[in-house]
Amino acid sequence: MYKLINGCVVICIFIAKIKIDMQAEIITIGDEILIGQILDTNSKWIAKELNKIGITVYQITSIQDNKEHILKALKEAQNNADIVIITGGLGPTNDDITKYTLTEYFEDTLVLNNEIVEHIKTLFAKINYPFTEINKNQALMPKSCIPLKNELGTAAGMWFENKNKVVIVMPGVPYEMRGLMTKKVLPKLKKTYKLKFILHKTIQTYGMGESVLAEKIESWENNLPSFIKLAYLPSFGKVRLRLSAKGNNKQELEDKVNNEAKKLLKIIPEIISGFEDSETIEAQIGNLLTKNKQTIATAESCTGGNIAHKITLVPGSSAYFIGSMVSYNVAIKINELNIDKRLIEKHSVVSAEVASAMAKSIQHKFKTDYAIATTGNAGPTTDTTDKTVGTVFIAVATPNNIITKEFYFGKPREKVIERTTNKALEMLKKEILKKD
Repeated sequence: MYKLINGCVVICIFIAKIKIDMQAEIITIGDEILIGQILDTNSKWIAKELNKIGITVYQITSIQDNKEHILKALKEAQNNADIVIITGGLGPTNDDITKYTLTEYFEDTLVLNNEIVEHIKTLFAKINYPFTEINKNQALMPKSCIPLKNELGTAAGMWFENKNKVVIVMPGVPYEMRGLMTKKVLPKLKKTYKLKFILHKTIQTYGMGESVLAEKIESWENNLPSFIKLAYLPSFGKVRLRLSAKGNNKQELEDKVNNEAKKLLKIIPEIISGFEDSETIEAQIGNLLTKNKQTIATAESCTGGNIAHKITLVPGSSAYFIGSMVSYNVAIKINELNIDKRLIEKHSVVSAEVASAMAKSIQHKFKTDYAIATTGNAGPTTDTTDKTVGTVFIAVATPNNIITKEFYFGKPREKVIERTTNKALEMLKKEILKKD
């Protein structure tokens, strides 16, 4: 733009801060991860939080507590991504070498940070714990880093800016890492960069296999806008459909993705149970039972209490879940559920007749409106029955009748248990909705 000021031509240049694509790499350090002693839950949580603010995770790497390995991984990560996030190895013991290795990598020196010293002393004083020289060493920080005070622990985080890249280092203790990310790292990243929006919407479906589902929604999938990608996430008895989009206008992205989700709801309404960020099927069941002032109990054999576990994960489930009986042994079915021994001898313990009797018995015993019963062969052996491994019978008792179905869920054992659980909850929800 040109302006005439006092007879002179002045060229005015306006530079807009353009939204940019940022990629991050996550490195978790610790032998305990690589030998399977602990699960790496940090990477999952960090990746999800970075996505929320518009940063794409390029790669996740787990490495040993080894200097050469850390140096190699950090160099590769800086070549791959704009932001490198490291967790682990910041403790006070000799095997915690992350800070010293980073000091070498950045050709830096360690200096004592008195603010962190006082912070550690204060934490220890609250629990009457002695402050020693080894704890003082945790306050040594590379001179070039920005220290990130850890309000929940003694290991401070570090923020490095190097070659137009950012390296962020945090403790591996999950709740300490999350505290630093939430209070310090994420706000600083949002302030430093003008980021694009990344949006995910996940639709939960039950009771239809991935290949059949893909065929049913093929036309809809082929006509998705180019900036919206679909991913199939199958698990036992259910498939999650994740829509992902990236762009500069958040509202426009939300409108487009929601519009596509509405189209999908019209194509497969009978198998959609909700959205991932909304309620689980067990929470939906809880809401329905609470609304109708009704109750439920379970009598489980092959699922071993897994259905009751899922139901009671929902806060407030004590208002509608009365109890459960894990009648794993035949004697328990006969003596505690009052299943007629002759019924078992005639039809076998894995049968529609026994499943129905179990549901009816637990409904009567616990005086509930609804009841679920399961019996089947989860494997690896068939025990005393002649039914194939993977054969399951599920019964749902309602205030008016009993619905019993036979399923074959294959192998292995974990798959049978999880699919039976999911299918039982699906059947229960359908029956409640008939009345609702």
